[in-house]
Amino acid sequence: MNTVLVTGAGGFIGSYAAAEFATRGWRVFGTIHRHAPDTADRPPDVRAALAQVTFLRADVTDPVSLRDAVLKAAGGGRGKLDAIVHCAGRASDVGRRKTFEAVNFGSVRRLVGLAQSQDVRRFVFISTTDVYGLRDFHGENEDQLPLSPLPRNPYPVYKVAAEEFIRGELPAERFSILRPAQVWGVGDRTLTARIEGFLRSSPCIVHFGRWRGANRWPLAHVRNVAKACVLATTLPQAAGQAINVLDGERTTIDEFTRIVADVFLPGKRFRAVCLPAWIGLAVGAVVSGVSNALNLDHPFADPSRYAVHAVSRNLDFSNRRMTRLMDAAGESLATRDQGVEELRAHAGCVRAR
Repeated sequence: MNTVLVTGAGGFIGSYAAAEFATRGWRVFGTIHRHAPDTADRPPDVRAALAQVTFLRADVTDPVSLRDAVLKAAGGGRGKLDAIVHCAGRASDVGRRKTFEAVNFGSVRRLVGLAQSQDVRRFVFISTTDVYGLRDFHGENEDQLPLSPLPRNPYPVYKVAAEEFIRGELPAERFSILRPAQVWGVGDRTLTARIEGFLRSSPCIVHFGRWRGANRWPLAHVRNVAKACVLATTLPQAAGQAINVLDGERTTIDEFTRIVADVFLPGKRFRAVCLPAWIGLAVGAVVSGVSNALNLDHPFADPSRYAVHAVSRNLDFSNRRMTRLMDAAGESLATRDQGVEELRAHAGCVRAR
C-alpha cells in the first residue's frame, strides 16, 4: 500500500486531496494545525473517506512538529513514505509579508529537506496561477507564461520563491507543481463565501474595468484539484512539470457571480453595474490598507485592491497539460454543472436545518 502525507488536511483543498487518496486505497496521513477538521460542510463521500485518514497535529512553520509528522507518516523512519502533497499555506489578498514568507516559503524549505532525508518519491506543491500576475491572458499554456506576480501582494511572491526553491533542490523526477486557479466547491469559505456575503448586502452585481464582467474567471473545482494531486503524484508525465489546474468550461465573472446568487440567494434578482477600474482600486486601497494595518487574515470588506486587479482582468489560461494527464490516466474532469448541483444540494440542506 502506498503512503502519502497531505499537509493542511483540515483545510479546503487539503481535505479533498486526503479524501481522494484514501478513496483510491492509499494509506493517508494528514497534518492539521490546531483542531480536528470540521467536515460538516463536506459532501458525504468526502466525510466517509476522511474517516480513514490518520490526522497528525503539526504547524508547518514549526520545524519540530513538522519533522515529527513526517517521521510518523514514514513509520518512524522505518517505513516508506511515497509522497508528500503540500497543501497547507496562507491564501489571502491581505496580510504581512513575514507571515506569508514563514507559511508559504519557510514550510517548503523544511518539507523539501525532510523529503530528501526520507527518500520521498514525489513532492507535490500546491502553488497558484497568481504566479503569472494579474493581466489579460488569452489561452497561453505553462511554457508561454513567465512567472510575474503582482509585487504588492506577498501571496504569489512567496509561491514563486517556493517553486524556484523546489526546482533548485529536487531532481525533476522527484517533484511536481500544481497551479490551481480560483478553487470552488462545497466547503469553500473564501471565494464563494465572499461573493455570497457581498450579494447578501448589495442590490447589484458590481463589475470593474473595460471587460464589464465578460472576462474569464478561471475556476478550478476542488474535486479536480484533488484528482490532479493524485495524478501529479503517480504519473511519470507529471514529473518536473508545473500544471495549471482549471475546469474545462470557460466561465465569466458575471456568470459565476450569478451562479452563486442563484444557488445561495434564490429568488433575489440583481442588475449589473459596471464601474471604472480606478474607482475599485481606490476603494480597494482603503480596504487593503486598513486590513493590513490591523493584520487581519482576510479583508474586512470587499473589494480589496488585489481583488479588483483580479476581477478586472481576463484570466484565460490554458489547461491542456492537465487534460493530457487526465486522458493518460483515463480520468475525466468534474464539470461545472456537476459542481453547481453539488453546491445547490448542500445549500438546500443548510436551509432545511
